[in-house]
Amino acid sequence: MELPKLNFQETFDFKFRKDKDKFFIYDLIRKTYLLLTPEEWVRQHWIHYYLTVQSYSTSALITEKKIILNGLTKRIDLLITEKAQPKILIECKAPHIKLTEKTFEQTARYNSIIGAKEIVLTNGLQHINAYYENEQYRFFHPE
Repeated sequence: MELPKLNFQETFDFKFRKDKDKFFIYDLIRKTYLLLTPEEWVRQHWIHYYLTVQSYSTSALITEKKIILNGLTKRIDLLITEKAQPKILIECKAPHIKLTEKTFEQTARYNSIIGAKEIVLTNGLQHINAYYENEQYRFFHPE
């Protein structure tokens, strides 16, 4: 499987498995192998980033959390918590998906339920970061 190089300075130690013609990647949070989709490739980079670079514990990361939005069940990709409170909501897209105002609005709608102080919209190649303050989003570039 040809995986794109994503926009991370670090190199992470991923575990892969192949079954027939499908590839799987080990998820450190759920402690199981997951089907390796382009979106999962992006999510796993962020999981490894927060665990190894930012030194968060696995208990501070939540994946695939169900939320109810306008009566519909949705799942968030990744939530970073601090003292059990939502801190950073990360919405992952496949690398070939363009990040647009529409995709950012989807993430902001999810965050209206979650209430994180920061959101990251990413396709692994491009990352859009925003703080939520005074009922509005302020975009920034992390250092």
